[in-house]
Amino acid sequence: MTIPAIGQVPSVTATGYLPETTSTTATESTDTGFAGALTGAVDNLQQLQSTSNTYAIQAVTGDLDDIHTATLAASRAQVTLELVAAVRNKGVEAFNDIMRMQA
Repeated sequence: MTIPAIGQVPSVTATGYLPETTSTTATESTDTGFAGALTGAVDNLQQLQSTSNTYAIQAVTGDLDDIHTATLAASRAQVTLELVAAVRNKGVEAFNDIMRMQA
């Protein structure tokens, strides 16, 4: 999910979970809108769920060395799913409110 930059954004050091970003200006950002942001969030959710499933299979087969990795991956997938569902529900609610407005 990409948020358009306002002015200069300082450089951020990458972690194990987030890709490295560089400073950018508002003219350099590619604004894909709400649909693009939601598509990106769903794609990220699918990747997190796939990672969680892989760790779960490794845990069941005994190939996993650190159970904390599997627990963390499962928690991240769960929280992301809840966030995507909440955003979707708010979008549907906003659409319904707009449809109820009288012209």
